[in-house]
Amino acid sequence: MQIRLKPYNTEEDNMRDHYDFSNGIKNPYADKLKKQITIRLDDSVIDYFKNMSEETGMPYQNIINYYLLDCVKEKKHLKLTFSK
Repeated sequence: MQIRLKPYNTEEDNMRDHYDFSNGIKNPYADKLKKQITIRLDDSVIDYFKNMSEETGMPYQNIINYYLLDCVKEKKHLKLTFSK
């Protein structure tokens, strides 16, 4: 079985010709959306959350976010001690 795809034609398939967003309004929740950052995590941490992801069916990034949100809501503080 051979599938032939129709080539993209910018004249014919341009979405802007079909939709008018001139009266659109700004997303009222835009300020509450998540912000993308880069963070370095140990492999063991990533493995832990990826395993939890497989068990729950949730993306591991969401699980990490919920875990950190819980820390914020509970006002948890990390207690570090350094040996001399």
